[in-house]
Formats: sequence, C-alpha cells, structure tokens
Amino acid sequence: MMKRLVFLWTVVVTLASAQAATSSGSRPNFLFIYTDDQRYDAMGVVQREQGASARFPWFKTPNMDRLAAEGVRFRNAFVTVSLCSPSRAVFLTGRYTHVNGVANNHTHFPTNSVTHATILRAAGYKTGYIGKWHMGNQSGQRPGFDYSASYIAHGRYDDCPFEVNGVPTPTKGWVDDVATDYAISFMRTNKSSPFSLVVGFKSPHGPRQPPERLKNAFASEVPRPAQNGTAFAIYLPEEKKHKPTLGPNEPKEGVLNYFRCIAGADENVGRLLTALDELGIAENTMVIYTSDNGYYLGEHGLGDKRSAYEESLRIPLLVRYPKLGLKGVVMDEPVLNIDLAETLIDYAGLKAPKEMQGLSWRRLLERKGTGPVKDWRTSFFYEYFYENNFPIPTVLAVRTEVDKLVKYPDHKQWLELYDVKSDPYETNNLASDKSHAKRQGELETEFQRLSKKMEYRVPDYADKEPAEGASQPARRQNRKKAAPE
Repeated sequence: MMKRLVFLWTVVVTLASAQAATSSGSRPNFLFIYTDDQRYDAMGVVQREQGASARFPWFKTPNMDRLAAEGVRFRNAFVTVSLCSPSRAVFLTGRYTHVNGVANNHTHFPTNSVTHATILRAAGYKTGYIGKWHMGNQSGQRPGFDYSASYIAHGRYDDCPFEVNGVPTPTKGWVDDVATDYAISFMRTNKSSPFSLVVGFKSPHGPRQPPERLKNAFASEVPRPAQNGTAFAIYLPEEKKHKPTLGPNEPKEGVLNYFRCIAGADENVGRLLTALDELGIAENTMVIYTSDNGYYLGEHGLGDKRSAYEESLRIPLLVRYPKLGLKGVVMDEPVLNIDLAETLIDYAGLKAPKEMQGLSWRRLLERKGTGPVKDWRTSFFYEYFYENNFPIPTVLAVRTEVDKLVKYPDHKQWLELYDVKSDPYETNNLASDKSHAKRQGELETEFQRLSKKMEYRVPDYADKEPAEGASQPARRQNRKKAAPE
C-alpha cells in the first residue's frame, strides 16, 4: 500500500510539472500501432535481409517496409512477457508484469493505473484507443483515454461489435479495416492539437480470417521448414503437453492465413500513413509499429508463444519521426516493450515517474555518431506466469546480447542455457555441459541482479499451478476458472 501511495505521489509531482509544458504544435503527435502475435521476421524487409535463411521470402509488407525506409528498424526488440494481455499492460504502464496488475489473459486492466495515456492526457494531449484491447473480457471506455472505439476480448474478424466510449456499436466489415476507419476519424478530429493514439489490430491472432480480398493470397507458396531444437515441452507429462495452435503439423492454409492477416494489417498501416500525409501532420507525428509478442511457427515443435525461445520473445519494431532526419537506419541495441511509455513521455517533454522500469529510446534515436550509447542495457529479465487455462509452467529468463539462461522455478531440472549468437535457433542446450559452467554462473549472477533490480516476486494476482500430484478433475476444475485463450 505504501509503495502504491509513493507511486501516486510521484505521478502527482510529474503531472504538476507537466502544466509548464507548452501545448503548441512543437510537441509531437504519437501514433502507436501494434498487431497481435506478429513474429519479428513476419515483415518483407526482414525476409529480404535474411536472404537464403529466410523461411517466408515470398512475404511482402510494402507499408511496414516504408516505415523502415523512412525511419528506424530495431533488430533486437523483445517483450518482457510473451503473452497478449500482460504485454499490453507492460506497453501501457512501463512496468513489469509482477507489479502492474496483469499476469494472465483473463485479468482486467486496473482502471486506476498510471500509464503513458494518463500522463500525456494530463499534459494536454488528446488520447485515443482504437481496436483490440484484450484485458480479459473488460468492457467500457478504455481507462486513461479521452476516446476509445474498442471491442471486448478478441472480438471477431467480420462485423465485430465495437464499444465507442463504452457504448455498444455495430460495425460492418473486416475488423482491422473498421479500426482504421475509427483511427483516421480520430486523427482528423484532433489534428490541430497534440494527440496520442493507440491502434490495436486483431491480426494475425487466431482463429485467423483474412479479409475477402486476401483470402487467396500466397496460395502457391510454401513456408520453409523451421530449424528445430529441443524444448521443455518434451519433458511434460502427456496430460500437460503444450498443444501447438500453429505447429509443424498445422495445415498449410493455417500458416498462410497468418500471413494473409498480417498483409491486411499492412494495408491498413498504409491507410494510416496516407491519412497523416493528407492531414498535413506526418512531419510532426512519431509513428511506432510493433506487436504484443512473437509467435512460433513450428520452431522447437511449438506453436503459440509464452515460453522464452527467440521466436516468442522477439517482435518487430519500427519508429518513424521525420524531424529526427533518420531514414533507413537499423539499430542493434536491445529494446523492450517496457520502454514505450517512457519514450512517449520523454518526447512529450515530460519526466516519467521513477517507478517506471524501462528506458527511453530517445538516447538511441538522437545519439551523436555511430558508437554505442553510454549505459544502455546489455541484458534483460523475462517472466511468464502459469495460467489456469494453459499448461505452460512459470518461465523466467535472462538474455544478454550473446547468451540466454532459461529457468522453470517449479521444474529446476529443465534449466536451459544457449549461446544465442552462435546458436540463434537454440538447438544446443549447454546447461549440462561442464565446460560452460563459468558462463552459466555469470548468467545466474546477472539473473539475480536483474531480479533484485526489478523487484521480482510472484504476484498474488497470478494463477497458482496445481501440485504435481493433483487429480485430473482438480486440474480441469482449476482451468475452468479462467477465460478461454
């Protein structure tokens, strides 16, 4: 309780200082766009960069590629939790899952949370949230935002019922097209004042249904097979096996629909960029494009996300802000979803509450010269908490620029150690190799340092995993308490 009061007091001071901030057009607008389950390499620009090793060289995303060409692409962007609702809460609050109130997909986002939206709104920004929110089945106007046009949980791809400022509103058409319509309307209405707009696309979350215009796209293409390593799932008893939703045995059509939905999202990115140009505000608008988490397409024999392998952790991340004069720049420093809130607050000319746990990307975007940025992170802490309705155990990890240590607190024998620089597909677990004991010890030390720095703990709002000896009926009953994925 005391920590909460201190946090709120810090915010009061921050907002008081915001009163001095100018409301002129010199403050940038923010357009933050994110998809659901888009892996880092599901972009044309990345497929071209990967060359012969690309799994989907036929996939094209001209509008995402335009953002990369007109701005910055971060090669090493990651999430601190690879799951929809928790990652979305991290983007909003700039705080880890274990302290921000959302540890699973069936918890409502705390309406009294301090977010980038609440801080920008208090400083005179018009704030809007459009599209997928997905915090359990939470309804109503989205907290911290002046305006919202959103839907409950996952909604549906066609004719999805929206809630406009909490009022149920029927819509017609493909859901991400509709969200884009609302977003363009918001920008048109607020073009004369600084705004911060979040646009959440449903694509490419399952069950995937691309727009009619793309239903036959890529029909003749075949994804190249994944390079598979072992995975913790092989140790699970049969009753707890990870059931891939898009694994190696998924029909080809399911894989293609994943890319068709992203192609539909790309078209809508193009519509948003065109709207910025037509409204005459592109020069003063920072556009950020990313996803809430990565996704397995058969790697390690897996589908879905949650666990700590690269395809789950890594996300696409593009930033375009014409006033910076950066075009076609690629950066390799590790950046995280937890950084977004502080970045927006920083560029608005404000100071983020000290309780936020990320780093503003401003130091990277405005660096002098091409050398490294002083005191930038070289490692990060990852967490995923067991959920009642899914069989994946709690996963913790530390990733450096070259190594990764993965721990399963309730299954210590599953320890994993990878050299992600020389073994990017994580095919060789070095944890049992005594010749790497020194490396493992150093990573364990870094794990403990970051755990302490981030004040890690198992939050009381996380689901509790049944004991190994629990009966089958008890396990099933426990899962019924949670909303479906």
